[in-house]
Amino acid sequence: MYEPLLTWQRVGLAALALLFSFVWFLSLGTRSLVSPDEGRYATIALEMMRSGDWVTPRLNGILYFEKPALQYWIGALAFHVFGISEFAARFWPGLAGWLTVVAVGSTAWRLWGRDAGVQAFALAGSTTWIIANSHFLTLDAGLTLFLTLALCSFLLAEVNTDDPLVQKRWFWLAWAAIAGAVLSKGLVGLVIPGAVIVLLALWQRDPKLLLRVRPISGALIFLAIAAPWFVMVSMRNPGYAEFFFIHEHFARYLSNVHRREGAWWYYIPVLLAGLLPWTFSLGAVLLTRAANLRTPADLTVRRTLLVWCGFIIVFFSISGSKLPSYVLPVFPALALLFAQQLRQVKAKALRWHAVVPMVLWALALAASFKLHSGGLEDVSQEVGGKFADALFVGAALFFGFTALSWWSLAKKWVSAAILLMAMGHFLGSTVVMQSHDHYGQLKSADKIADALVGFPPDMPVYAVRNYDQTLPFYLRRSVILVEYVDEFEFGQKREPSKSIATLDEFVSRWSQSGPAAAYLTHGTLPVLRDLGVAMRIAFDDGRQVVIVKP
Repeated sequence: MYEPLLTWQRVGLAALALLFSFVWFLSLGTRSLVSPDEGRYATIALEMMRSGDWVTPRLNGILYFEKPALQYWIGALAFHVFGISEFAARFWPGLAGWLTVVAVGSTAWRLWGRDAGVQAFALAGSTTWIIANSHFLTLDAGLTLFLTLALCSFLLAEVNTDDPLVQKRWFWLAWAAIAGAVLSKGLVGLVIPGAVIVLLALWQRDPKLLLRVRPISGALIFLAIAAPWFVMVSMRNPGYAEFFFIHEHFARYLSNVHRREGAWWYYIPVLLAGLLPWTFSLGAVLLTRAANLRTPADLTVRRTLLVWCGFIIVFFSISGSKLPSYVLPVFPALALLFAQQLRQVKAKALRWHAVVPMVLWALALAASFKLHSGGLEDVSQEVGGKFADALFVGAALFFGFTALSWWSLAKKWVSAAILLMAMGHFLGSTVVMQSHDHYGQLKSADKIADALVGFPPDMPVYAVRNYDQTLPFYLRRSVILVEYVDEFEFGQKREPSKSIATLDEFVSRWSQSGPAAAYLTHGTLPVLRDLGVAMRIAFDDGRQVVIVKP
């Protein structure tokens, strides 16, 4: 049993939770969408909302089958509820990240008590890689939420051995979460939990585990949730199943067809940097002996979390396609491991956990002064200055909260100390992340769209030999691709009329149409001039050009 919280403690916890949630969601809509991922997924969701076709995803009006539809559905609903904005576009990854933090905290609470739950919430909510991936529009935050729900449900099922009914329900919830993971990003949502269960059964010499997870009833739940959309989209679009399951899974994993190679150690720096400010805790977790754990249930939890983390890192390390966000599902599991480990750590020892982030934030502070004096070579002095200001404010926030954290440790208020340092890193990281907008606007088409305000809304806009993923989102309509294929190959083969294959065809259509605009790079501009294209430059930022008919 634990002591009841005093009134001021309840108020303090509630205030920190509200501040955390307010800042978490508020910061979703304060930055322009950047290309490619944010523009891509926002455009698909916007297209789905406007077309009313909730089965067949389209990117820029062209068939797009690289990923399942769950995130597009939620994104379309967010646009319908909140309106078309950056906040609505990022609402699902933001909500998914926040729910992941809540799931980690509530699971630790159920496993080890209130203090562990509060600490786990703080650990997960301040982990750099969880913060970052929850505030950029990709698919990984949604996948991570469902995988985390599956993991947490499995853990709670395994420790509830005294009540078969409760255990069964937790396993069923895990199967439902796996279905959500598959609808979020494909078969990886099934492969990860499936492999972890098999490996765990082998490690513990517990073959009954394979039956204990309710494979028959669980599979029925899984199929009832995940199968309908895959069946419908396959029936409406011949060739979908082969492209999605063969090309987008096996070819992507086993080859470098997507040109995302990386060394075997690719994810080590991602892991170390992404764990901040708790990177120091990783060593303590790995060095913990099983004999130090308090109960057999603790040992089961630890083994499950270690297998989960180990398999994901190895699985993606041997893949032919690597991206830093792929290992995001590791971080909520590590937060649970850290929360378990903290139950054995004395208040004085916790000060060492602050050393690594303090050094790095001190370096950030030094960098802020350096940037103000020298700037960055590839960006303007203004952009470098904004980033420097953010580093200074972020470091100040971190050190201010960390000072309060150390004072709390002196009082042996462990949970308060962890919460304060977590809040300092979260707020500091959020400030720095907001400064990315000044650089991100260089990879966004919002200013291009502004240049076309006032032109007829039905005027065709061409993307000539280039394509900015955010352009259709900010224009609120599709553009016509000219001599551009890339990820549109599958859709263009089935709907060739929706793009233009050659420059000659474009020149002919341009000359015969009424008002029109075209988006291109500086390298393409002289080519069009040589072809005699009549034009007037409406926008030029030194990298991209928009021309209109004179």
